Amino acid sequence: MTHSLPLSEYKWRRQQLLAQLPPCSAVLLPAAKLRYRNRDAEYAFRQSSDFLYLSGFAEPDALMLLLKNASAESESILFVLPRDPAQEVWTGYRAGAEGAVEQFGFERGFSLDQQSEQLPGLLACCERIYYPFSEPVQGPDSLVAQIQGWCQQLQSKARSSAGAPQQLQNIEPLLHEMRLIKSDAEQQLLREAAKISAQAHCLAMQSCRPGMFEYQLEADIAHSFGQQGCRFAAYGTIVGGGANGCVLHYTQNRDALQDGDLVLIDAGCELDGYAGDITRTFPVNGRFSADQKILYQCVLDAQQAAIAAIRPGARFDDPHLAALQVLVAGLVEHGLLKGEVEALIASEAYKPFYMHRTSHWLGLDVHDVGDYQRDAESRRLQPGMVLTIEPGLYIAPDSEQVEPRWRGIGIRIEDDLLVTGQGSELLSWDVPKQIAEIEALMAQNRVHEADHG
Repeated sequence: MTHSLPLSEYKWRRQQLLAQLPPCSAVLLPAAKLRYRNRDAEYAFRQSSDFLYLSGFAEPDALMLLLKNASAESESILFVLPRDPAQEVWTGYRAGAEGAVEQFGFERGFSLDQQSEQLPGLLACCERIYYPFSEPVQGPDSLVAQIQGWCQQLQSKARSSAGAPQQLQNIEPLLHEMRLIKSDAEQQLLREAAKISAQAHCLAMQSCRPGMFEYQLEADIAHSFGQQGCRFAAYGTIVGGGANGCVLHYTQNRDALQDGDLVLIDAGCELDGYAGDITRTFPVNGRFSADQKILYQCVLDAQQAAIAAIRPGARFDDPHLAALQVLVAGLVEHGLLKGEVEALIASEAYKPFYMHRTSHWLGLDVHDVGDYQRDAESRRLQPGMVLTIEPGLYIAPDSEQVEPRWRGIGIRIEDDLLVTGQGSELLSWDVPKQIAEIEALMAQNRVHEADHG
């Protein structure tokens, strides 16, 4: 069994989480379950990000128990599917209870069918149980129902010395705050995910031709991911040609790409659980029109202003505010909005053309965990945080308030950035975004094709 991160990283994370809890505490964290898309065909399994963060364990239906006793000593225990040679012939090898210890560094491992026998005793000396409040609360098999059952067993033992936990608390705020600050090893994985994602975007630029279908560019991207060892995208790939680029989460990817249109691609690979997230917008035929250049440069200038606003101590909202200033000024300059920039921002008059925020956290989830506010204010950026910068402009084809020449143009430019001690590091630098660079990259393949007729 290989791990993208050393076992010491997962052990350190578990210890750091327990260090924040008082003595006599337990953490219960469930793995993801298999889901069926139809009849007996399963969706591709993807481990719960919180579970993956603390274990590196990629099998379904497991349960993690972390204990901190009265002396502040800690122990990690993993309940897993039992070894079953007959079943493993069909569905693949399992680590089993022994593998939980030998391969994943837990102090003890048990089969899932030992939960009822083992857990009440393991929880007997605990005063608090922490678990994810986002877990479903309905159904006899829910974690909440199981916790209640184990506590009731302890409470029923009136003549024994065993106590029962009296407090149930949410582990997610502590765990998600840990996930927000990326370790050196995580930062390297995110660099690699960005690099692989960037390579796929470059391939799409080089292969794009009028008359191709959006799904063909999506296939190029998926192939590029797979060639680099990433079987799955971090989210549904968006390939929106023309007016489809104005639909923020367009994933149908079924239409033909038209000469003279732009195509917006929002795509990122998943590398060992960590997400890339890049958007590029480029001309289907390899050359921006004059009007496309105007709006594209406006978005690019806004992105560069937002990136310049990233530094330790800056507020999370600062890049968004910087992008807004540039975008709204551009909309006024080119006649899409009328009025004073500050007043238009205050009234949100830009919202028909720019309706989303400029950033989100990035990590094990493409929209990663972590609070965006602290004490009712936008939180301060710290080294180790990773976020996207993705301003855009979307002029719907039925936008009667603007000149026809602008209608149906959708543009977004998105990059992944790491907050450093001095400012920021651009992780997704391998794919061009300057107009001349995009046109040059797209022209290279066309020259090669012409030479080889």
